[in-house]
Amino acid sequence: PATELNRRNPCPQRDKPWVLATAILGSSLAFIEGSVVNLALPAIQSSLQAASTELLWVVNVYLLMLGSFMLVGGSLGDHFGLRRIFILGTGVFGLGALACAFASSLPLLVAARALQGLGGALLVPACLALISLHFDEHERGRAIGTWAGASALTTALGPVLGGWLVDSWGWPSVFLLMVPLALLTSFLAWWRVPVDRPLRKGSRLDYPGALLLAAALGLFIYALVDPLVQSSRLTLFLIALALGAAFLWREARATAPMLPLGLFRSRAFSGANLMTLLLYGALSGGLYFLPFDLIQVQGYSALEAGAVFLPFALILGLGSTYAGGLIRRFDPRAILTLGPMITALGFAALALPGTHTAYFTGFLPGILIMAVGMTVSVAPLTTVVMGSVSEHQGGIASGVNNTASRLAGVLAVAALTTLAVAEFSSVLLGRLQQARIPAVLVQGLVADAAHLAELKPPAGVPAAMSAAVSDAVAQSYVGTFRLLVLVCAGLAAVSGLIAWFSLAGARRRD
Repeated sequence: PATELNRRNPCPQRDKPWVLATAILGSSLAFIEGSVVNLALPAIQSSLQAASTELLWVVNVYLLMLGSFMLVGGSLGDHFGLRRIFILGTGVFGLGALACAFASSLPLLVAARALQGLGGALLVPACLALISLHFDEHERGRAIGTWAGASALTTALGPVLGGWLVDSWGWPSVFLLMVPLALLTSFLAWWRVPVDRPLRKGSRLDYPGALLLAAALGLFIYALVDPLVQSSRLTLFLIALALGAAFLWREARATAPMLPLGLFRSRAFSGANLMTLLLYGALSGGLYFLPFDLIQVQGYSALEAGAVFLPFALILGLGSTYAGGLIRRFDPRAILTLGPMITALGFAALALPGTHTAYFTGFLPGILIMAVGMTVSVAPLTTVVMGSVSEHQGGIASGVNNTASRLAGVLAVAALTTLAVAEFSSVLLGRLQQARIPAVLVQGLVADAAHLAELKPPAGVPAAMSAAVSDAVAQSYVGTFRLLVLVCAGLAAVSGLIAWFSLAGARRRD
C-alpha cells in the first residue's frame, strides 16, 4: 500500500518539488535530443561526408537502443534503486553526448549515439517511477500532469534552440548543450532526491530475460528502420518473433521475471498501454508527415514550420497540470474516451486544407483541437498506467509504457511511409496521365515516387510541363497526406474505444 511505501521511503514535502524538477529535466534530456538532432543532420552530412543511407543511423541507432533497453532500464530501477539507476543513466547519456560532440567520423558518431540511447533507456523509465514513488496517491495525478506539461514545453523549445545553435556554432554544439544539463540533472538527483530502497532487493535480476527482450526488440526495430534490409526483412521479423516468444516462455517460468506477465492481467494496465500504442502512433505518424506538407507543398520555411507546432506544445504544457488532476474528480473511463476522440477530430480537420492554404484557417484549427485532445489524454493515461500496478513494480510499469510510446512512433512512421509511397504513386500516375505528360517522363517520376513531395521534374523539361508536373506532385501529396491523417484519426478513435471497454468499472483513485 502507498502508506506503507511512504513509511519505508519517506519524501519530505520540501523535497517533492525538487524530485519533480529532476524528473522533468531527465525526461527532457532524452526528448529534446530526439528532436534537436534532426536539425543538425544536414550539417553533419556535409561535415562528415556521409551518404544519406548512412546518415539515417545517427537517428535510428538512438531509437534502436532506447526502444530495446527501456524495459531493461525499468527493471534495473526496481532491483537496484530508482535514484541510483537514474543518476547512472544521466551520466551515461552525458558521456554519450560529449563523445558525439568530438566524433571525427560517422562510425564514431553512431557509436556515441548508441551510448546516448542506452543512457536514455536507463533514465527515462526512472523519471516517472520517481514521481510515482515519492508522491502520494492523491497528488500523483497533478504531479504527472506537471511533468508531462513541462516536458512538452522543453521539447517544443528544442528545435528552435537547436536550429540557432547549428547556425551559430555548428552541429557539435547541439551535443555539447546536453553535457551541462546532464551534470545539473545528476547533481539535483544526488542532492535532493531521497534515497530509495531497492523494491526487489534479494531477487536476482533476470539476465536471460533481459538479453532475450533486448535482442527481440532490437532486431524488430532494426528490420523496420534500416532501408538496406529489404531482401531479408521478413527473415529478421521472424527471428525477432521467435526471440519474443522465447522471452515470454522464459518470463512465464522464471522465479523473478524481469517483466511479470501478471501485470497484463490488469485490464486497466493492458488497455492503457494498448491505448498508448495507438494514440502515440497516431500522433507520431501525423506529425512526422505534416512538416513535408508545410515546407514542400505550402512553401513554409523551416523556422515557420517549426513555429506551427508551438500552439500545440503551449496548450499541452500549460494544460497538463490541470488535466492530471481530472482523474481525481472524474471517471478515468470518461476522460480517456473523450480525449482520444477529440484528438481524432483534430486529425480529421487536418485533412481539409488543400494547396496554398492559409495557416490560420487551414492548419491552426486542427492543431488546436489535437492539442486539447492530447492535453486531456496524456497525464490521465500515464496516471492510470502507474496506478494500476503495485508500487514495487513502478519502474517496470514505466518501462512498459515508455516502450509502447517509442515503438508506436517507429511502427507508425514505418507503416505510414509504406502506405504514403503506394498512395502517392497511384495518385501521381493518374494526375500525370491526366495532364498528358509524356509516358517516358511519367515512368521516371513514378519510379522515384518514394521522394514524395520532394519529387521534382528533371532538368531540361519545358517550363509549362515542369509547372504541370510540380502541380501534380503537390496535389498528389496533399491527397496522400489527407489519407494519412484520416488513418491517424482512426487510430486515435480506436484508442478511445479501448478506454471505454478496458476501463469499464474503474473507480476514481481519490
